[in-house]
Amino acid sequence: MDATIYHNPACGTSRNTLALIRAARIEPAVIEYLQNTPSREHPLKMITDAGLRVREAIREKGTPYAELGLDNPELTDDQLLDAMLATPILINRPFVITTMGTRLSRPCEVVLDILPADAFKGPFTKEDGEEVLDEEGKRIV
Repeated sequence: MDATIYHNPACGTSRNTLALIRAARIEPAVIEYLQNTPSREHPLKMITDAGLRVREAIREKGTPYAELGLDNPELTDDQLLDAMLATPILINRPFVITTMGTRLSRPCEVVLDILPADAFKGPFTKEDGEEVLDEEGKRIV
């Protein structure tokens, strides 16, 4: 299966998502979007394919979101997208694209919706110790 992750290695959720993909024995294309800002079409397509609105894909925490006035409800999707591309830390992460769909994987377990369920052969535990998959590779609810 082909997979692509828009990744920030400084983000625990992004690291956990990447580790889950690899636990499914898939080596994704890893795009560190802070160093390689995508073209305008990529974020818009990911957002749309994930069933989100542009505002839902903006990261507020740890970003200049408030300072840039992006909380203004009058801003259009184009204006918000322009801000995200000018300041890529505003792009929420990680977005993952597979042949089964596109998701903003927050929390990281969301990525399981677009990975083959039978790909997992054992347990998976997040960096913080929270168990995600049991000994049989089944999702822990």
